[in-house]
Amino acid sequence: MIKLIKGGVYYTEGKLLKESVAFMVEAKKQKAIKGTIAYNILSSHNVGDENNLKIKFDAMASHDITYVGIIQTAKASGLEKFPLSYTLTNCHNSLCAVGGTINEDDHVFGLSAAKKYGGNYVPPHLAVIHQYMREMKAGCGKMILGSDSHTRYGALGTMAVGEGGPELVKQLLNQTYDIKKPEVIAVYLKGKPKKGVGPQDIAIALIGATFKKGFVKNKVLEFIGPGVKNLSMDYRLGIDVMTTETTCLSSVWETDETVKEYLKLHNREEDYKQLKPADPAYYDGAVVIDLSKIEPMIALPFHPSNAYTVREVIDNAADILGEIEANGNKLKGNNTFRLTDKIKDGKVFVSQGIIAGCAGGMYENIAEAAEILKGHSCGFDEFSLSVYPQSQPVFKSLVDNGYISNLMQSGAIVKTAFCGPCFGAGDTPANNGLSIRHTTRNFENREGSKLGEGQLAAVALMDARSIAATAANGGVLTPATEVEYTKKLKKYYFDKSIYENRVYIGENNANEGVNLVYGNNIADWPEQIALTQNILIKAVSVISDPVTTTDELIPSGETSSYRSNPLRLAEFTLSRKDPQYVSRAKAVKADELLRRENGALPEEVLKEVGIEIPANTLYGSCVIAKKPGDGSAREQAASCQRVLGGVANIALEYATKRYRSNLINWGMLPLIAKSFDFKVGDYILIENITDYIKQENPVIPAKHISGGKVKQVSFEVGSLTQEEKQIILQGCLINFNKNK
Repeated sequence: MIKLIKGGVYYTEGKLLKESVAFMVEAKKQKAIKGTIAYNILSSHNVGDENNLKIKFDAMASHDITYVGIIQTAKASGLEKFPLSYTLTNCHNSLCAVGGTINEDDHVFGLSAAKKYGGNYVPPHLAVIHQYMREMKAGCGKMILGSDSHTRYGALGTMAVGEGGPELVKQLLNQTYDIKKPEVIAVYLKGKPKKGVGPQDIAIALIGATFKKGFVKNKVLEFIGPGVKNLSMDYRLGIDVMTTETTCLSSVWETDETVKEYLKLHNREEDYKQLKPADPAYYDGAVVIDLSKIEPMIALPFHPSNAYTVREVIDNAADILGEIEANGNKLKGNNTFRLTDKIKDGKVFVSQGIIAGCAGGMYENIAEAAEILKGHSCGFDEFSLSVYPQSQPVFKSLVDNGYISNLMQSGAIVKTAFCGPCFGAGDTPANNGLSIRHTTRNFENREGSKLGEGQLAAVALMDARSIAATAANGGVLTPATEVEYTKKLKKYYFDKSIYENRVYIGENNANEGVNLVYGNNIADWPEQIALTQNILIKAVSVISDPVTTTDELIPSGETSSYRSNPLRLAEFTLSRKDPQYVSRAKAVKADELLRRENGALPEEVLKEVGIEIPANTLYGSCVIAKKPGDGSAREQAASCQRVLGGVANIALEYATKRYRSNLINWGMLPLIAKSFDFKVGDYILIENITDYIKQENPVIPAKHISGGKVKQVSFEVGSLTQEEKQIILQGCLINFNKNK
């Protein structure tokens, strides 16, 4: 089904050939390295050297959980106007009031910012961020940066990157996105998917094969091969958007007439050009996918990589669901989570189905789901089905072609473009519920569960086709390959007047006379102090899980109400994972304020082991986790720690580049430890830290104080650019730009 090839490969004459048997001379290899689509796109956007890239993007996009903080940061750093196309969408905080604040205040702020600085503004319910960018901005050979981790438009020949807000701030200030030249992995597609298998099935299989091995982490996926031509544009986009869950940096596909037709349909034929690798092209590894062998898949709780075939789960329900149930009870710390109770008479019963967002809400997904449900009922019991078309143009075409009518007649509820089900602000399932979703993620804290309050639901990812088959079967888990339906779909038509009559287009038209409109819950970033010569760190949270997601560091869902108020949002930091974190961090911050006033040690325990704090020492807190930062690109996962006095993270490794970048941009040390031997309340004293940060790949000695004993340890921070070093030294990106 899926084969991983480690080590270099050549793509020549339409086939992959391992480097070990290719016998290419070095000169030919160097030329072949430059033959990938990714290499050529990166090179055309790079203003640095060949190995240390400094990228300038063609366009950017943000949604309404991130754009206020980005604009506030850029404004504090001297922003005068947007120097590139910047689109502000409103698809996350679409609900008017959640948690006591008025989200519409952010939307008004966003429109005023688009007018003042020269940007584009997409009103709520009109389109989810990534669909609008696909329809209106992505094009062959372009690069787009977004403040959302699922910024992926590779199927349209666009290398898109999802990053934390500070990286967008840099682009707004005419700075660059700095990375080492990434490795490129070929994703070689062959065969043709069988009826009933959709893009989410391919994506789940890909994620399952690569994530746990770290096979494509921070690399670029390049989709090539004879199987590409057998996939529609929606199908390609549906696979592509889920590549984020492999932890790759970006993705790009070879382009053809299918891409050209899509861009022509959206009145942007000039954005098409054929992209294909040179012959030969060299890749740093490969993933081979036989599309014809992929079966309907399901990603069980609590990660998209927890991949099984749907039939496998049905046939082995007691064992497989029993294992997930046990994992859920470990998370809850008791024995109250139930999943095996969904097994009745040899069948698995589901309580909820969702088709939504940038992954699920595509025209073909919904149209094919409607065909499967035609003449059927979703049932009269607990099971419910909600469908969210991802843009109003998609919605209108589904209406015009009768598919929405079919869905409504079956009992499905059709809603507007909204990302809520993807991050816990819409259709949150009941405690112990089993929800199947064609969305992007299924982390335990992602869809709205609150472990701190004893609530946990099971969210599984599936393709829209099998979700529809399950709905047609009254909520009994069913793969779409086992139902009869008509796959032939009516043609999609794009109605551009929907956007022409509603979207504000202001790029290249800044008006400095416009004032930003601030709601009551929009606040400035608090001032951050620069790094001092020495640093004393107190561990206020130690997380021993194999991976810690950004949703655990700063929960999604209800926290979105405070997205534009740094101090109020910080109160939710680690609230679902470590409820004591905030109070511990605040205590350290209070001690640091007192220390600055009177020079006293933060706690007597340090005197007991003979530790003397040198002059010019900063005292702050840190979070320690084995592998933090999987998932969302939201900078708040780092900024909230910083607001509470955080000065570092300590990890064995960082799950994603974007989370490490968020730490750096907020002036926090991304320390890497050699072993995981820390407890809450431990201290780490690092002397002359500023000198080490200035060095290249330093090994940083430190004193680890734990249990009345002092141990010598060392940390690394990995490679830092000169700019990143200065950002850390000066305390955060805002300080860095102010001082410039």
